[in-house]
Amino acid sequence: MSTTDTARFGRAMLAHWYLDPQAVYLNHGTFGVAPRRVIEAQQALQRQIEAHPARFIARELMSLAPEPPARPTRLRAAAAAVAGFLGARGDDLVFVDNASAGVNAVLRSLRFAPGDEIVLFDQAYGAVARTAAFIARQTGAVVVTVPLPFPLRRAEDATGALEAALSPRTRLAIIDHISSETALLLPLQALAALCRARGVPVLADGAHAPGAIALDIPALGVDWYAANLHKWAFAPRGCGVLWAAPERREGLHPPIISWGLDVGWHQEFDWTGTRDPSPFLCAPEGIRFIDEVLGAEAMRRYNHALAWQAAGYLTARWGTAWETPQTLVGCMVSLPLPARLGQTADQAAGLREWLLREHQIEVGVSARDGRLWLRVAAQVYNEMSDIERLAAAIDQA
Repeated sequence: MSTTDTARFGRAMLAHWYLDPQAVYLNHGTFGVAPRRVIEAQQALQRQIEAHPARFIARELMSLAPEPPARPTRLRAAAAAVAGFLGARGDDLVFVDNASAGVNAVLRSLRFAPGDEIVLFDQAYGAVARTAAFIARQTGAVVVTVPLPFPLRRAEDATGALEAALSPRTRLAIIDHISSETALLLPLQALAALCRARGVPVLADGAHAPGAIALDIPALGVDWYAANLHKWAFAPRGCGVLWAAPERREGLHPPIISWGLDVGWHQEFDWTGTRDPSPFLCAPEGIRFIDEVLGAEAMRRYNHALAWQAAGYLTARWGTAWETPQTLVGCMVSLPLPARLGQTADQAAGLREWLLREHQIEVGVSARDGRLWLRVAAQVYNEMSDIERLAAAIDQA
């Protein structure tokens, strides 16, 4: 990482967050952490809503009219402000509570027949895999789980594994952009092109992508893209988006059907009942924080470099293998822990809780392929001293 980046970023950046300064927080990717100014903007907006809830919600927030109002509603204005950050147009996006809600919307809107295949990698997020299993159970479809090598040494291994799994019965492929547990930056554009050549639509799970990497969603060649903004894009918690290609919007419904049914896809997703809209409306403030305080490219460059440096430092210290190429790493890395620490999910949970209880370190720990893995999520408020503190704690475990 550059000298300029290291001078700007690190633990001094904690002043922009409410995080406990005594703790080491290396798990930004789990639930996200909104900066102070975003939380304060959200609280101010909530007070504004409470001044006249009916006016705000029924007259300003959204519109159920078939034709767009003369002045964009607050939700549509927020979508337009967010869209440029994702390489999209505001009309291409709807807000959802999280990426899982977006995945549910797509899967529940599609029609599957008995024997139809839904293909996903074995590294798919657990909630997404369970949603696919639920839909398959209801419709008689079959979930085809594709083993993806881990560590992944070449992007071509991912495309090869997917190509071998596609069949004439494949009706949908669900592909992670960045896998949650293993933290792999997958070659989504190439995987989508492979599916498109076979006539297979693609639902992309981009939960960890916005903010972590530069995005141009339309250029990826997918049919739907579900993502979170409350992780790496600094929106308040409970803020995601669903992008759909123009030809995929008809028949697309939110998991909760309400007054917007059959009016238009914006109307259906903009109003699914009474809820707090402040996470959606404050999403642009998270992006402004990136632009005005951090700089998007500097932020991504620093986080990527810190994650990569952490992987090399920790695996060298413990004598474990590090085989993932840098092109498959974003701002998180998943690396093997020493074999002595165990191999089961219960042991992973125990180590994670011990690190928090005894050392005030929050970091992801999981079990996979007969050993424990550490997922380090690097954010601008982290620095190498945090990694060194983590390493010293692991050595005591």
